[in-house]
Amino acid sequence: MAADYEVQMLNKGSDGDTMVFEPAFLQIQPGDTVTFVPTDKGHNAESIKDLIPEGGTEFKGKINEQISVTFDVPGAYAYKCLPHFGMGMVGLIVVGDDPANLADIENAKVPPKAAEEFAELTAMIGQ
Repeated sequence: MAADYEVQMLNKGSDGDTMVFEPAFLQIQPGDTVTFVPTDKGHNAESIKDLIPEGGTEFKGKINEQISVTFDVPGAYAYKCLPHFGMGMVGLIVVGDDPANLADIENAKVPPKAAEEFAELTAMIGQ
């Protein structure tokens, strides 16, 4: 019974923040699918190299392209909008209940605004 989730790529989120994925955090189960929807133009969704679990599948959507990804390997998957990465347009998907690679994301060398966002997103795990 796999579930399907949808993440919007937005210029402005419901909380007023700009350049966001909404929701930016998902906790899902292995086999679930997430569809990234370019609600506003000029965005993409792609995994961040070395910030997905070992054995996890990397993904990279084109600008203005809807992309669906099925997550089979448990762990934490950090992703970004390439054009707006420096502005903190990142998201986190946790597959399963115990993301073994979480420290990789918490200690990642990413732009300062993205690091702030990841700190907020990792604090949501298990809540």
